[in-house]
Amino acid sequence: MRKIITYFNNKTLKCFVAAMILLAAPAIQAQDETQNFSFTLNEAIQHALEYNRTVINSERDIAAANKKKWETIATGLPQISASGNYQYNFELQKNVVPAEFFGGNPGEFVEVAFGTKHSVDARATLNQLIFDGSYIVGLKAAKVYLAYYENSKQKTDIEVKEQVINAYGNVLLLQESVAILEKNKATLQKNYTETNESYKNGLSEEEDVEQISITLAKIDSSLKNAVRLSDISLNMLKIILGIELNDELVLTDKLESLTEENLDLSIAAEEFNVEQNIDYKLGKINTIQQELLMKQEKSKALPTLSTNLAFGYNGFNNDFSFFQSNQQWLNYSYLGVSLNVPIFSSLQRSARTQQAKIALEQARTQQEELEQNLKLRYQQAKSEYEYSIEEYFTSKNNLRLAERIENKQQIKFKEGLSSSFEFTEAQRQLYAAQQDYLDSMTQVIDKRAALEKLTAQ
Repeated sequence: MRKIITYFNNKTLKCFVAAMILLAAPAIQAQDETQNFSFTLNEAIQHALEYNRTVINSERDIAAANKKKWETIATGLPQISASGNYQYNFELQKNVVPAEFFGGNPGEFVEVAFGTKHSVDARATLNQLIFDGSYIVGLKAAKVYLAYYENSKQKTDIEVKEQVINAYGNVLLLQESVAILEKNKATLQKNYTETNESYKNGLSEEEDVEQISITLAKIDSSLKNAVRLSDISLNMLKIILGIELNDELVLTDKLESLTEENLDLSIAAEEFNVEQNIDYKLGKINTIQQELLMKQEKSKALPTLSTNLAFGYNGFNNDFSFFQSNQQWLNYSYLGVSLNVPIFSSLQRSARTQQAKIALEQARTQQEELEQNLKLRYQQAKSEYEYSIEEYFTSKNNLRLAERIENKQQIKFKEGLSSSFEFTEAQRQLYAAQQDYLDSMTQVIDKRAALEKLTAQ
């Protein structure tokens, strides 16, 4: 009997575990699911402008600023509130009155309790601001506050676009580097095998094998590092795009075609309108904010006027019988007007106004400095972009020359007309030219993005 019970217990446990696995399988599968993305550079930019996490938060800043604007507006609109108060007097407050009021002897006093054990008060109050200089300034400030975050969102979009361009180009650079290094490694491996066989047959020097072996080891190490960096740079791009690290991402644009698309010197010939620059706009908003702060300090010298209207009921009883029909309720109402006129603050308001004025002058000076710096940055970005194009064509021509030199040296080396040192130097020169060419292409893309960032509207 015990064996039968044990059998059924084990069988039940197995069924339970199997059921739990079946129930959990969809959730596990959902966690393991990955998405596949394939983007050109323009598609990547558009995706980032929608799903980048910084962009999403900047949109939330605008939504919060809109709510803040309404919060400011609402302070000048009618405010209605209701309140209720219940009070239970454990011991009624007592006072003394002359006893002769109640037929007593003159000069004597008797204790009298005022009030009831229980009291209830319920009221509704309407408050309305009629005039307040600070409120008027606050309305203007709320609009400026919203404009600031709208421009900040625009700045975020511009910066994210530049980040995508730089990261996209960096991924392509590393992928091209891996491809070139793999090709170089295969060529070197073939040369090593041929030279080693030639050495075994007594037709080459051992130094020739060792020279190629050293170069091959360096290429192999560089290849492994480029593969690792390629994976890291791809993940960095995923973060900028707002996709998960375990998602698949394929870049469909090629580095060379992107470079050719960005070879446009006409953009550097355009007139720079500093007032359209987003940093200039934000600086201008900062100046306006300082002007409003000064106006707000000045407005504190103006009178404020408000009114309030209240309706309420009071109930009194020595027993808690407020919910009975015979409970007597005493109504009351009043209308109040409040006027506050600042007269003298011991020059406190004047000091605050002067501080705000100084801050405004500082903001205007900073704006002037920003304008000059932006013009200088544009000149620098323009020069760097033009230089990147010059370097691109130079490195492209140098690469062709390095390929020809390396090819000639390889033929001479195989025919025994040149040393392994000369052949190795030609290879190193080729590898450097290859890297310079790749770097020059990314520089064209990056410098074009930096120039467009300054002129973006």
